[in-house]
Amino acid sequence: MCPPTYFDVNYSINEWMDPTESVDTTRANDQWQSLVDTYRRLGHRVHLVDPVPGLPDMVFVTDSGLVVDGVALGARYRSDHRAPEADHVLRWFVEHDVRRPTRPVYINEGEGDLLVVGDIICAGTGFRTDERAHAEVERHLRRRVVTLRLVDPRYYHLNTALGVIDDRTIAYLPSAFDERSRLTLRALFPDAILADESDAAWLGLNLVSDGANVVMAGQATSLAAQLRERGYRPVPVDMSEFLKSGGGIKCCTMELRGWVEPGERP
Repeated sequence: MCPPTYFDVNYSINEWMDPTESVDTTRANDQWQSLVDTYRRLGHRVHLVDPVPGLPDMVFVTDSGLVVDGVALGARYRSDHRAPEADHVLRWFVEHDVRRPTRPVYINEGEGDLLVVGDIICAGTGFRTDERAHAEVERHLRRRVVTLRLVDPRYYHLNTALGVIDDRTIAYLPSAFDERSRLTLRALFPDAILADESDAAWLGLNLVSDGANVVMAGQATSLAAQLRERGYRPVPVDMSEFLKSGGGIKCCTMELRGWVEPGERP
């Protein structure tokens, strides 16, 4: 995670961002800290990347890479505004001995568009990540990659339209995808939870789950009810200040799958 020290909305690169709308920095910091405290209360360890002046979106660190089986693939942003973020996170990978940290050739916005579900990686395209980057992901991380095309500009990253609940279960907003992708999702995940627009509008699908506890926007009440019916425990966190930039819980959280801190290795 990356503290929102410099979080602001001073440019627009998605449908949510309005530079004329002011950000309550105190509230944003309090909401982000509440998310950190929630993870720690649930037994998860939180590692921090230092924020950098002039990079107001660096708090959305998940877009800067993907770690699978302890192997890291960095990011390459579509927007010049965010491009420098990738260098700082790639440096963190190197300094912390995350294996094989590599910058992609094609535009690739990390866990913004790349979500791990069991043995596969669901890979979004349409607005940010170049579809050609999906083959790079498959080669570098040695996981099957399934391409999904986004069609609604409000849901510009895959993680705004699809949330991973456990190794077999996802929740998603069908209208955010083209018909071919909807067919693919139905075939791969016949028991998926289907979210409605009211959930997605609060970025309720921009969630983080450990397979039992689902940390999610508290305003996504319909989705929370479906999760409870399936035996999961919704854990509400208010990240509404970050909606001004089109970001939420998952945007602020990169998952370090399979990585072990150097000092803890045998």
